[in-house]
Amino acid sequence: MKRSQTALLALLAMAGASPAAAQPAPSLTPTVAPRQIQVEDPGHAPIRIAIWAPATGTDLALVVISHGTGAGAISHIDTAEALAASGFVVVAPMHPGDNFQDDSNVGQPAWLVDRARNVTRVIDFMLGEWDGRARLAPNRIGVFGFSAGGTTALIAIGGVPDLALVAPHCARQPEFVCRIMAAGPTVPADPPQWTHDSRIKAAVIAAPGLGFAFAPSGLAGVHVPVQIWSGTADQIVPFETNTALIVRQLGGQAEAHSVEGAVHLSFLSPCGPESPPQICQDSPGFDRNAFHRTFNAAIADFFRDRLGGSARPRR
Repeated sequence: MKRSQTALLALLAMAGASPAAAQPAPSLTPTVAPRQIQVEDPGHAPIRIAIWAPATGTDLALVVISHGTGAGAISHIDTAEALAASGFVVVAPMHPGDNFQDDSNVGQPAWLVDRARNVTRVIDFMLGEWDGRARLAPNRIGVFGFSAGGTTALIAIGGVPDLALVAPHCARQPEFVCRIMAAGPTVPADPPQWTHDSRIKAAVIAAPGLGFAFAPSGLAGVHVPVQIWSGTADQIVPFETNTALIVRQLGGQAEAHSVEGAVHLSFLSPCGPESPPQICQDSPGFDRNAFHRTFNAAIADFFRDRLGGSARPRR
C-alpha cells in the first residue's frame, strides 16, 4: 500500500472535506463558485489549485491555504468559503508529491522546499496570470497552513527549519512526524534553498508540525503577525515540541489560541455523511461544527485586522 494509505492515513483529508460536508459561515456577499486551475511551475510538476472569490469588489486581499500531508486543495473548504464570504480571494494549491493521490515527495529532501516554493509560485500566478488579478491588492496577502501546511507557511514567511535536528529529536522523543521522516533522508546533501516571500504580510498557523526543527532561532527571520492554533488533545503534533516552541520564539508576534478538546484533525473541515470515519474522530463531546464557526470568524477577523483595508467587497 502507498504510505499515504498507511502511516499517513490519519492525515487524509480530501474526501472528508467535500463541498457537501462543508459548514461555511453565513455569506456576507455572493461568491463565485470555486474554480480549479492547473498552474505551470517550470522545471517542476504543475500545481492544481482551487480558487474562491467574492462575486464583486476590487482591492481584495488574497489568502493562500496550504493543506496538511496527504490531503488536498479542498481539505479546508469551510474556511476557504468563510473567507471568500468575508471578502477575501482564497487560493488553495494541492501540493505536488504530497497529497491524497501522490505522496512521493513526503519525507524526501525536497518535501518542504517544494511546498514553500509552491506558495510563492501560486502567488505569482494569482497576481500575474489569473484572470481576476486586477481585483487583487498586491500588498494584502496572507497565508493559512495546517500541520505540514503550517510548517510550509512558517517557511514562506521567513522561517528556517534545521532538518539535522529531526533525527536526534526523534531518537529522544518520537512523534508522528518521525515515521514520515524515517521513510526518506531527512537532511539534503546541499543546504536547502528555502523560498521566503516578503509579499506575505500575515499568517494563520494551525497545529504546525516540525516545530522543534525551528528551535532555537529558526524563526528569527519572521517579521509578520502570526495567529497560531493548537488542540489540547492533539497527539499527532504534541504541543510542547511544536506549537509551544514556535509561540516562544515569536513572542509578541504570536496570537495564540488553545482549543480545549481539539485533536489534530479537528482543524479539518466538518465531516459529512460520506466522510471517512478516521478523519472525523473528535474527542467525546467536541463539536467540530461549532468550533469551526468560531475558528473561521477569528481567522477572518485576524486577516482583516492585519492586512489592512476593508476585506468586504464594495457593492
